[in-house]
Amino acid sequence: MDKKANIKLISTLLGTNEKDIENYVEIFQEKIIVIKYGGHAMGDKKLAHTFAKDITILQKLGIKPVVIHGGGPQIGSMLNKLNIESSFINGLRITNAETVEIVEMVLSGSINKDIVNKIHSAGGLSIGLSGKDAKIILANKLNDKFKDPDSNIEKFLDIGFVGKPEKIDPTVINLATNNSMIPVIAPVGFGINGETYNINADTAAGAIASSLQAERILLLTDVAGVLDSDNKLISSISVSQAESMIRKKIITGGMIPKIETCLETVASGVKAAVIIDGRSPHAILREVFTTSGSGTMIE
Repeated sequence: MDKKANIKLISTLLGTNEKDIENYVEIFQEKIIVIKYGGHAMGDKKLAHTFAKDITILQKLGIKPVVIHGGGPQIGSMLNKLNIESSFINGLRITNAETVEIVEMVLSGSINKDIVNKIHSAGGLSIGLSGKDAKIILANKLNDKFKDPDSNIEKFLDIGFVGKPEKIDPTVINLATNNSMIPVIAPVGFGINGETYNINADTAAGAIASSLQAERILLLTDVAGVLDSDNKLISSISVSQAESMIRKKIITGGMIPKIETCLETVASGVKAAVIIDGRSPHAILREVFTTSGSGTMIE
């Protein structure tokens, strides 16, 4: 499908003017958009195929999408099948040596290749990668303070092979995007001593976006975006406003680490970070090709 046909398709899907879409295509031409893919958008079969089609459309229009995916529910399901107990602290899975092998198998294996295959079925060309491939993600062990679930006292707790990105080597990612391929990356990193680390997908996506100096990072979530104190969607907030909303506890719970990822990426030079509702069909296209966008933008 050629450029004009794809623009017409987007116009039909979104009910927008083709000329407006052409303008946005020019703005994002050859620009990198990093997309964190997970949650309901990945678990729902219909939405998963829609995602693959939308990502393919971006690539066909000369934009460079880079996908980093999660897989928590699938990991949990596999661990249950193997009768391996698993628990969480502050939303992070405690990952021992046995668990990290399963995490890598599920993320880098079945999930990663399924996404790649769906993109191929949608007419795109994709390559599945792990953060360990070509030394993409050098990670360190995560040694942050966590609340002890028994005492509720904040202390340093060993949560195993959970890592945070130390250094990103974008060489193979750029090689792929410059050759009209869509990189799909599993958030598994390597340590300097050969360890394998499970990395939060939002965190991995933010680090990769920063390294690539992406035009935007899009975090697909299971909510409409950032909500105000009246539970109404906020379409755009500044960095200072986001920080204030965290202090005032308007932004709470699982949204906090997502916002913190957005703030870090914007501070590193990424033009804008957007939290969008992955449950909404074509939310990515709506964000990229319309003035109103989709979800909440932080810039």
